[in-house]
Amino acid sequence: MGKYFGTDGFRGEANKDLTFDHAIKIGRFLGWYYGANQGKKAKVLIGKDTRRSSYMFEYALCTGLMASGADAYIMHVTTTPSVAYITRIDDFDCGIMISASHNPFYDNGIKVLNGNGEKMEEETLLKVEEYIDGKIDIPVAEREMIGRTVDYVEGRNRYIGYLISMSKYSFKNVKVGLDVANGAAWQIAKSVFNALGAKTYVMNDSPDGYNINTDCGSTHIEHLQKFVVEKGLDIGFAYDGDADRCLCVDEKGNVVTGDHILYVYGLYMKERGKLMNNKVVTTIMSNFGLYKALDKVGIEYEKTKVGDKYVYENMIQTGNRIGGEQSGHIIFSKYATTGDGILTSLKMMEVMLAKEKPMSELAAPCVFYPQVLKNVRVKSKPEAQNDPAVQAAVKKVAEELGDDGRILVRESGTEPVIRVMVEAGSDEICEKYVDEVIDVITKGGHLAD
Repeated sequence: MGKYFGTDGFRGEANKDLTFDHAIKIGRFLGWYYGANQGKKAKVLIGKDTRRSSYMFEYALCTGLMASGADAYIMHVTTTPSVAYITRIDDFDCGIMISASHNPFYDNGIKVLNGNGEKMEEETLLKVEEYIDGKIDIPVAEREMIGRTVDYVEGRNRYIGYLISMSKYSFKNVKVGLDVANGAAWQIAKSVFNALGAKTYVMNDSPDGYNINTDCGSTHIEHLQKFVVEKGLDIGFAYDGDADRCLCVDEKGNVVTGDHILYVYGLYMKERGKLMNNKVVTTIMSNFGLYKALDKVGIEYEKTKVGDKYVYENMIQTGNRIGGEQSGHIIFSKYATTGDGILTSLKMMEVMLAKEKPMSELAAPCVFYPQVLKNVRVKSKPEAQNDPAVQAAVKKVAEELGDDGRILVRESGTEPVIRVMVEAGSDEICEKYVDEVIDVITKGGHLAD
């Protein structure tokens, strides 16, 4: 990770950590890098979510792009996966999504995608950072070389058509609840489900610039749980602010997490001979119950570092077709280059209709193990992690848990923290083993002052 760009773009509080000036400079560099630097006029696609500051950043990016001679194509309020899809199929040099995903309204972010609709290569992002810090000079465009903006709402409409084409079944008579989080899926999700014939019930679809993710969406799924039960719906889907993740609620009001989705759709693929390499890609934070369920049906799995970026990298390198995170970032690599919440919900509908079973029955074999996760602030993450006494304690816990649980000790990527997590048959067992390891870390003198 660089100085400004992390695994999911340049993110921070608007005009405090991520400023209008940053956005202009990002536009300036990308417009030049993909345009004048290569002897042509660059085409750059821009989408945004519903938070108030997204409009400011949209204009700032456009200003920078045009000043460097690029044409900025504006999709307006749309989802991250739609920007990735249209960047790829309409041959843009790169795409930019303005969103802080599931964060509160006062945060924002700038995600940069390459011409294939994938997260931008770190090498290019490091050059952007050098320009932001004044280490690179680039010229401005003049006369006929100055860029322009182009209204490109047609791209969003084409993406909606693509999603509709993904369904093999009519959704007629299926009652579906949608929590669009007052975010980017606001206009898209309902259009797709209505076009497929569903009886659609939508909540949190009145964005005002401030209420994105506020007590709604995939981070507050308890509201959709209640909604589904009260309305007697067949299923519910909750998205986050930029709709690249999806969580489900079954007809009984139970939460169906990203791990459940990997199990349900992975098994569906295996049964049809579509599961390449007989593998599902997970992160190290997937629940132990997912692995037990996959073992029972003979599906193998890989574990990556936390982050959909690493899941996608694994899939590209290995040819695996489905992967994701417990949080609901699910990637279907045959159809998308990023997590796509609406596509994920369509795939869950497909399994329900193909098997003629309710979601509660499909997800039932994936039983979550109780989990306890505690953070320990330390002086040095590597020293604490590599302490022989700590490693011995972790090994001892792993041996005692055997096949009935697991322990995971890892460094935080953003804080001076070691995370100690145990999954086992009961909360009491989890607490006991987590505290044992933390006690060894404490006695080793690793705690921060």
